[in-house]
Amino acid sequence: MAEIVRSVKGTRDFYPEGMAVRRWMFDIIREVSTRFGYQEFEGPCLEFIDLYAAKSGEELVKEQAFVFNSPGDDLLTLRPELTPTLARMVAQKQYEIPMPLRWWSIGPFWRYENPQRGRTREFYQWNIDLVGTESVTADAEIVAVAATFLKETGLSSEQVKIFVNNRRLMDRAFSILDIEKDLRPLVFRVVDKIEKLSEKEWRAFAYEIGLTEIQVDGLLGLLNNQALWRDSDELVAFFDLIDQFGVGEYVDYNPKVIRGLDYYTGTVFEAFELGGQSRSILGGGRYDNLVADVGGNRLPGVGFAMGDVVIELVLQDAGVIPEGLGNKPQVVVTVFDADSLAASLGAAVEMRASGLRTVIYPEVDKLGKQFKYADRLDIPVAVILGPDEIKSGKVAVKNLKTREQVAVPYEELADQVKAFLPFES
Repeated sequence: MAEIVRSVKGTRDFYPEGMAVRRWMFDIIREVSTRFGYQEFEGPCLEFIDLYAAKSGEELVKEQAFVFNSPGDDLLTLRPELTPTLARMVAQKQYEIPMPLRWWSIGPFWRYENPQRGRTREFYQWNIDLVGTESVTADAEIVAVAATFLKETGLSSEQVKIFVNNRRLMDRAFSILDIEKDLRPLVFRVVDKIEKLSEKEWRAFAYEIGLTEIQVDGLLGLLNNQALWRDSDELVAFFDLIDQFGVGEYVDYNPKVIRGLDYYTGTVFEAFELGGQSRSILGGGRYDNLVADVGGNRLPGVGFAMGDVVIELVLQDAGVIPEGLGNKPQVVVTVFDADSLAASLGAAVEMRASGLRTVIYPEVDKLGKQFKYADRLDIPVAVILGPDEIKSGKVAVKNLKTREQVAVPYEELADQVKAFLPFES
């Protein structure tokens, strides 16, 4: 046999069982997004790298983006994230779009990662944004959307939590530590790395960017002050609103959450699995200058993104993914012989018209082989139309799970099939 062509490293094949789980997750995303009044949109999978170079951070552009030359010598990239695309799209039609806008999307993205469990090079990502208002209510609403999704997948507030901080609050705190303004973007990255590095590595990183030992010690004190949020009027209002949204048990303050991307300006947040591997599930925040940075007027916005890879692992490990997902066939119509093929096809058409997911065996073969085929597909009901049934004007319906078989008039066929179906079908 010839060697099977391998798949591309860092990509995934979605067989029907995996596709059913993905569809279940995406259906919850769609339902929650639209319930909060958000409209679906989509952008291109190819963008100029310049769109990301200014504001997404050097690590994403230089190390994670798939970049290549086009025939016109423009540097293009497979999109590594969607927020800059959203900003560009809004800037292009900012005088036509009613504000504030509520948009959501889910689609494929690419980053040059080291593939491992929970991290791939090609992934799907949910993006949801509220643009055109600086109100803290918008921040709370976006976080409430995230919390509602987590809740409706079956995850409890003991299993996941959304941690919130505010960059303006931290910027004021950096001032107290006499950290120079031009150094603060790097300090935000230092804070973002605190849970990803050992203390020795983290301190070395902090000293490397120019912080003194006193400043590093002061920074550590800030990052362990769980009451720091009370110094921010925005966060005080935010947590009051979160309680009013009814999702307060899913949201908490954490001064170590800062988000690594350069365009965040205010509230930032990240959802984590509690216990287990403590995986990061989603993250986002307020970006008040991004639309202006891509050529439009200043339009404040807030949003988040969630990849499908980690959340699926969290849901699997939590045991909350329902069984029996997917639109598997419910009934197989057998083909007794060539003369009965037309009758079998007619029965299949009638059952599909009744809403039943129906397959017909593709050729004449022994009934035992056709039943075995149905069993491998976990199809619960078979319809048999042989010469005897056609002559009598009836149809045989067989429950392949209990082996019960009955003959019914043709006009009762669909009802009898439905009676044999298990409840979850």
